[in-house]
Amino acid sequence: MSNQNLTLIAFLLDRSGSMQSIKSDVVGGFDAFLTEQRAGDGECRVTLAQFDSEYEVVYHALPVDEVPALELNPRNSTALLDSMGKLITDTAAEIAALGEDDKPGSVIVAIMTDGMENASHEWSRPAIKSLVEQQTTEFGWEFLYMGADQDAVEVGKDLGVKAEQAVTYGRGKSREAMAAMSGNVRGYRRAKMADVDAGMPGFSEDQRSELSDD
Repeated sequence: MSNQNLTLIAFLLDRSGSMQSIKSDVVGGFDAFLTEQRAGDGECRVTLAQFDSEYEVVYHALPVDEVPALELNPRNSTALLDSMGKLITDTAAEIAALGEDDKPGSVIVAIMTDGMENASHEWSRPAIKSLVEQQTTEFGWEFLYMGADQDAVEVGKDLGVKAEQAVTYGRGKSREAMAAMSGNVRGYRRAKMADVDAGMPGFSEDQRSELSDD
């Protein structure tokens, strides 16, 4: 049986050029997210991948207490689909190779972007949707999608992400978006310790209202 005390958070962070205008808020928000997860229940490991037109794993399955401060250097365009495909398939393969007692009981994939896909070549939107739905249904993974300058619920739906677990945030609300996501993740980790069948809470209407630019 997998380790129900262990959560793996695989975070996919946009570092395309348009992120420059919100860089300081994203960095501060991500560091606050790590601080909150360090105080959470159970054991937590974090993988961080950044993407623009290229994909880079910054660190891999590090204990949350060992995760360094975020460095973000925006550049280039947005290969979201290829980056999602790479992160999900690599993470799935790495987990499959672990002994049963070492496999995380909970896997969360969190995606944060401020723009639309415009640079992928290997993965299509339907293929990503199928992959996300497979990992959700067959393996119980949870996916969170945070998007600015778009209808993130509709974009997320096309990527296989449940509507309640996708949220649109205003460009000036990236730090608040991180905080909302972090609170939901910590609550989910707490709930899973008590009930193995607990699900990730959706973004509430209050959270959606707070994150909106309207």
